[in-house]
Amino acid sequence: MSQVAPPRRLTLASSIEAVDRQLAGRRTGSRTKGPPAALVLAAGLGIETVGDLLRHYPRRYIDRSATVPIGELRFRQGQDVTIIGRVQRVDKRLTRRHQTMVTVVVHDGTGRLELPFFNQPWTASLYREGLELAVSGRAGTYRGRLQLQNQELEVLRGDEAETVHTGRIIPVHRATEGVSPRTIRELVHRALQQLGRIPEPFPPDALAGEGLVDEDRALRWIHFPDDEEQRVQAIERLKFDELFTLELGVAYRKHRIERAARGVAHDPAGEPGERLLTHLPFELTAAQRRVMAEIASDMAAPKPMNRLLQGDVGSGKTVVALHAALVAVGSGHQATIMAPTEVLAGQHRRSVASLLDPIGGRDLTAAAGTKPLADPAQASLLDGPSDEPETTPEPAVAGKPITYALLTAAVTGRDRQRVLDGVANGEVDLVVGTHALVQEGVTFADLSLAVIDEQHRFGVHQRVLLKEKGAHPDVLIMTATPIPRTLALTYYGDLDVSVLDELPAGRRPVRTHVARGEPERAQAYRLVRDEVAAGRQAFVVCAAIDEGNRLEVKAAEAEAERLQKDVFPDLRIGLLHGRMRPAEKESVMASFRDGQADLLIATTVIEVGVDVPNATVMLVENAERFGLAQLHQLRGRIGRAGFDSHCVLFDESGPDNEEARQRLEAMAATTDGFVLADVDLRLRGEGTLFDIKQAGMPDLKLAKLAEDAELVKRARVRAFELIGRDPDMDVHPELLETLRQAFRGEAIEWLFRS
Repeated sequence: MSQVAPPRRLTLASSIEAVDRQLAGRRTGSRTKGPPAALVLAAGLGIETVGDLLRHYPRRYIDRSATVPIGELRFRQGQDVTIIGRVQRVDKRLTRRHQTMVTVVVHDGTGRLELPFFNQPWTASLYREGLELAVSGRAGTYRGRLQLQNQELEVLRGDEAETVHTGRIIPVHRATEGVSPRTIRELVHRALQQLGRIPEPFPPDALAGEGLVDEDRALRWIHFPDDEEQRVQAIERLKFDELFTLELGVAYRKHRIERAARGVAHDPAGEPGERLLTHLPFELTAAQRRVMAEIASDMAAPKPMNRLLQGDVGSGKTVVALHAALVAVGSGHQATIMAPTEVLAGQHRRSVASLLDPIGGRDLTAAAGTKPLADPAQASLLDGPSDEPETTPEPAVAGKPITYALLTAAVTGRDRQRVLDGVANGEVDLVVGTHALVQEGVTFADLSLAVIDEQHRFGVHQRVLLKEKGAHPDVLIMTATPIPRTLALTYYGDLDVSVLDELPAGRRPVRTHVARGEPERAQAYRLVRDEVAAGRQAFVVCAAIDEGNRLEVKAAEAEAERLQKDVFPDLRIGLLHGRMRPAEKESVMASFRDGQADLLIATTVIEVGVDVPNATVMLVENAERFGLAQLHQLRGRIGRAGFDSHCVLFDESGPDNEEARQRLEAMAATTDGFVLADVDLRLRGEGTLFDIKQAGMPDLKLAKLAEDAELVKRARVRAFELIGRDPDMDVHPELLETLRQAFRGEAIEWLFRS
């Protein structure tokens, strides 16, 4: 007979198939064909190596460490316990339904315990008389007889036996069809047996003074802790690993970008920027002035700016971005503002026109001698019909004209070619557009500032392509969705952050109410009537437009019909939804803005790009279906003209939906988007915000940004200290390889290219 060579010592990079070469066919009570590792590989759990297996952390634990005599089980009802005894006999019989019933009787000198196995005839040969067994489960009774519910058995074979499923705190790992937690537990245990000492993944100076256990103990204790203290210490160390790896990537990228290229040293006191500030038709807030100074300081430096501008709904980000653009233009260069949708691009173009035209701005989108091109898609969402003459008025302020243009998919033919030529030859100073800006054929003469609005709605690749339109341009990233502090320190930690935390004068906080039940609904409808009687208007937002929606939300079409017929027969009601043609949307929105409708029933098409100052009421049907960020954006559509405004959130979730209630109560408690962002992070987790996982950033399996803020800060300090000493990781090449393995897809491009 040939001898089987002992398995080689495993490493974390070993395939998990190596784990169970001696395990196949020896699994107690198993009828599964094939090695367990092969089953796990085919299960889609993302486990291919020993490292993957050991970082497939338990989702919960069952404490089976309490070993008690069988005679005491009657006093341990409802408790998880373990008994150890010998098989006294094995009975096998057929039930009335012709199913096999095997009963294994175990005794330990204090009593007997029957272990039933329904329709598992092979167990009669597995548990033979005289075998010593460890049995765990929840103590209980059935028809007056003692039993262990959800029983787990292991055969004890002398000194070689070590219990895996019984007599200890056992891990319960995430499993899937065909692969049980028991199978994964066996593989993890076998891997830990075959592994030598697990090496430290990080240099000692990165961990010194942190008071963390070593990697070897952490990975062993998180799967098989002896007590709660070991489990807690293991989790803290492995959380630190996750956060340190993420922060190491952030620090590496930040230092690489800052050192890799020389940017444009702009003149922050250039004439176009000063012209804008001198002739603004409104007073800047202190926050706007502070952020403008921060951006101007960055742009004056010879290294590329990489700054994130956070501003709540209505905080005035656009004028800050426009001032930055004019700093670039005043220094002899070009600027661009890229938005994710044509609606937002049109909104920015209108803002640019309203601020620049009075001081010498000139729209070069349309062909010379013709009326400027109408806004695409939903242009009338912000603009009513224009009675102005087609000729451009003379600027009220002398100076070199500031030229701008719009570039989206809706700009076609001669107009598109004119814009492309103007951008390429430098005739266009500022171009506003969508992802059309990064397409082939768009060439800038001298791009030195790229502004990216709502950047989380762009892919990393699109942002990289925009930056490559210039020679290391300054980058200003804007978001109206406030980012929690811990998220800003991690996934956005390579950016310098500016915050607009003050609303312009005239904006009043919107009063928000949560309505549950018919009396509160009737009160909301009375509020609409009162506001309409005072000359104001209202929105009603629904989440779908057809009655067949499986979420059973109120359909906009049906809601408009119901309100017109049963609630507001005397009011003028409009309807707006995403399935309408652009011309229909324009007509409906223009009518509402001009006051020809009192009430607009709409879907979330009005979430952004809508400014109707006369609207003072927002009713949101099935508000429990919406996320906090979306509700906050919708609420931002009202309260824009100094009138008292009200947002009513209809909650039909029922008392059992605690998360929905917390979300809506948070909306009612504050209008501060940053507070809401923290609540959203706590309720939903970082993995569902800003498409982080889709971007290929490292997963946080254990760390929770909403709960581990202090650990985030500690990991960040350590990572930035290491990169400060070794920015190219020449001394620590293994860490560079760690980053290549941890960051995937678009995140690799973000880390090493953009």
